[in-house]
Order: sequence, then structure tokens, then C-alpha cells
Amino acid sequence: MTEDQWVPPVVLLAVDLVILTLRRSRLHVLLVERGIEPYKGALALPGGFLQHAEEEITAAAHRELAEEADLDVETLRLEQLGVYGDPGRDPRGRVVSVAYLAIAPRLPEPTAGTDAADAGWQPVEGVLADDLTLAFDHRRIISDGVERARAKLEHSSLATAFCGPTFTITDLQDVYEAVWGIPLDPRNFYRKVQKTEGFIVPAGTARKATGRPARLFRAGPRTVLYPPMVRPTEPPSPKEQESE
Repeated sequence: MTEDQWVPPVVLLAVDLVILTLRRSRLHVLLVERGIEPYKGALALPGGFLQHAEEEITAAAHRELAEEADLDVETLRLEQLGVYGDPGRDPRGRVVSVAYLAIAPRLPEPTAGTDAADAGWQPVEGVLADDLTLAFDHRRIISDGVERARAKLEHSSLATAFCGPTFTITDLQDVYEAVWGIPLDPRNFYRKVQKTEGFIVPAGTARKATGRPARLFRAGPRTVLYPPMVRPTEPPSPKEQESE
């Protein structure tokens, strides 16, 4: 075949968005109910095709998030998660999707729009456990997004954004347990936090509680954690938990 006879393959470009937040001490992901085929009635990540050849990919991601869930995109920092383009991932043809990730505290209830019949927050553990019917390869994309979020808690001070202006070590541990999906040994967690200089700093006050008052802290100046808050390979044993 000569160069003049070459015809470029038809490949469609789309965006998908993994938006994660904590609600009631559990990690949630934003999902929409598809109102059109394919996979009508199934849950999916918000997203869609680029509108035209000149549209920037990140601009398309912001547009789809606003259109499908009515979330204020200015409050979210999107980062590219990955590119998904396996043949057969979409029955409409060869579709390559650029996935974006955002992790933010205190996000509001979404409102469905455009081709979404509904939109809402779903607990991540149920999504990853295959409890819900998801469209396309979105379970894989969500799994990758959750893993990225878990790694961010190891190497950055992201967890403090999910606490109030002041918080206890227990409040901070609750965030790590919710995102990592495992219980942590309080003594080991306290030692790791205190070992990471500049992660948190004393707030100079204490929270009144039954028994000994709990010390309050606030986010420190360090954004990159060294040493990192490495995830334990397994949850604490019953003996460790009983010793607390």
C-alpha cells in the first residue's frame, strides 16, 4: 500500500473523571447513572467525548464534570490518571479515554445533567467489591484512581485537608483508615506522624473529652512527607488492638 492510499483509523477520544471524597468517614467516588445506550441504567464515571477537534482535553474534562454532575470545577484540581484504550472497551467503536483524578474534602451532592439519569456518591469499597454494575472498564479506572489516592497519603500531607482547622491524631488516623481501607494500630500511627517533621504542628489547645483531654494539632508546613507514611502490609492483629 502506498502512502497516498493510507487512511487513518477511526479512533474516538473521550475523558473520564474519578472524583473521590470522604463522607461519613468512608471514601466515596462520584458515579452517574447512564441515561442512554450503551449501558443504559448502569453506573459510570462522569465523562464523555471531546466536542470538536480544537477542544483541549483538560477543558473537556472540566466541561463534562460540570454538565454531568453540576460540580464547581474551580474547586477541584484535576490531574491526569492514565490513558485507557483497550480494543473492545466500548461497543460504539475504538474509544481511547484520558482519565483524570481529583481528591477533595467536603464536596456537595451532585446534580445529574445531560445524558446522566442520576448522579451520586458511592462507597468505594462496594464499587471495588463488584457490588454494583459499572459500564465500560470504569471499575478498573476507579481502582487505579483509589490506588493513586492511597499512595498520595503516603507521600503528601493530603490527609490534613480532610480534617478541620484543628484536629486530633485520632481524627487524622480516621482519614488514613478510610482511604487505605484498613484499621491502623494507634501507637504505630502516632509514632509515624511524630517522626515526620513538619507534617502536623501543635495547635496549643486541647479538646475536652471524657478522661484525658485530647491534644489538638493543625497542618504543618511540609507538603511532601519524609519519611513517608508507609501503608502497613496487613492490619494490626487482635492482640495489638486489645493492648490499646
